[in-house]
Amino acid sequence: MNRTNAALLACLAAVPHADVGAATSATAATQALHCERLFDSRSGRVLGEHTVLVRDGKIVDVLPGRAKLAEGTGSTVLAGRTCLPGWTDLHVHLGGQSSPQSYSEGFRLDDIDFAYRSVGYAEKTLLAGFTSVRDLGGDVAPHLRDAINQGLVRGPRIFAAGKSIATTGGHADPTNGYNSELSHLLGPPGPTEGVINSIDDARQAVRQRYKDGSDVIKITATGGVLSYAKSGDAPQFTVDEVRAIVDTANDYGYKVAAHAHGTEGMKRAVLGGVTSIEHGTYMSDEVMSLMKQKGTWYVPTIYAGRFVADKAKVDGYFPEIVRPKAARIGAQIQDTAAKAYRSGVKIAFGTDMGVGPHGDNAREFIYMVEAGMPAATALQAATIRAAEVLGVDDQGEIAAGKRADIIAVPGDPVADIGNVMAVDFVMKDGVVYKQP
Repeated sequence: MNRTNAALLACLAAVPHADVGAATSATAATQALHCERLFDSRSGRVLGEHTVLVRDGKIVDVLPGRAKLAEGTGSTVLAGRTCLPGWTDLHVHLGGQSSPQSYSEGFRLDDIDFAYRSVGYAEKTLLAGFTSVRDLGGDVAPHLRDAINQGLVRGPRIFAAGKSIATTGGHADPTNGYNSELSHLLGPPGPTEGVINSIDDARQAVRQRYKDGSDVIKITATGGVLSYAKSGDAPQFTVDEVRAIVDTANDYGYKVAAHAHGTEGMKRAVLGGVTSIEHGTYMSDEVMSLMKQKGTWYVPTIYAGRFVADKAKVDGYFPEIVRPKAARIGAQIQDTAAKAYRSGVKIAFGTDMGVGPHGDNAREFIYMVEAGMPAATALQAATIRAAEVLGVDDQGEIAAGKRADIIAVPGDPVADIGNVMAVDFVMKDGVVYKQP
């Protein structure tokens, strides 16, 4: 943690302070946004012309038509554009980004290198229209969150998991792939490092995440695609271990997200009470039924699946132990998302960005629509539904009293989902970061 703090301090020293100050300076004056169209995330309908009034980082009123403004009110005219609530990506990793060098970089680079990179990744994500993210695994994220909240760097609002919780040899065991000499030197990781093997370990690991300043708990309920291990779908927790994590998380007001590809691991995670299943590649009818029964959310991350399946075709992009998992599992996720949507499972938006390039997050909308989800439903998944997953009631819609997180795209994204790739206005907490 000390190394990460030092890394972020070094990053901040390199930030052009004049630019950041301009973006983060608050004003008590009322601002008006004239939107040619407005997406109502509760109904999923695109409404006609509206004027949105913003003051002190909050939406104070939403008026139909081109409202007459009081003297001194600043205004921005978003002609030809649709205003939407700022999007939320419920599954990102801002501390890194996939490349053929990713595995060796873990040994060659220092925390400071990853921290420098995270600052740029955060800004790209914000400028793509994502005013909030849930970072599901990475030591940099809680500190990056704090720097953004303090106005030191630009980025989305971060709900940070910190270190994911795994079992020995599981997807988030940080020593996977180490040789015997290095493993012996470092010793087996334990709950402090997020690796558990018992109910008591499970409780300790959650409490450590609380101590580290996490906002949410992430577990790796099955093997993973990109970890240096053979299985991508074997279950890796008992139901009792999951339940101990969830119960302890509830003590601290945390929700629990479960990375899961295999059917049995998903089933155990749902029975254990997790809030969401991430990826869900081999989700069975039984698991879908359990999820509907218990109200468990599904975050498909179709983008990541398609990205790794594509890169598995490239010689040398992944280690050979990873390549067959990427080809097999990655290609399946979009079909699973389609089946889950038809079945009535609750779906929210997430990309697993960091697997693919940060800033390209909105492409997930296009893949969701390809899977059979109506465009309006896909947009709701990243707005009002994402807020439900997070357990917050101050974002996810353009309405009086909510955070002034507002973005705009040319045209009508419900009529043409491709418009999501052209975000040209971004406001977060009443501060404009991008405009036509």
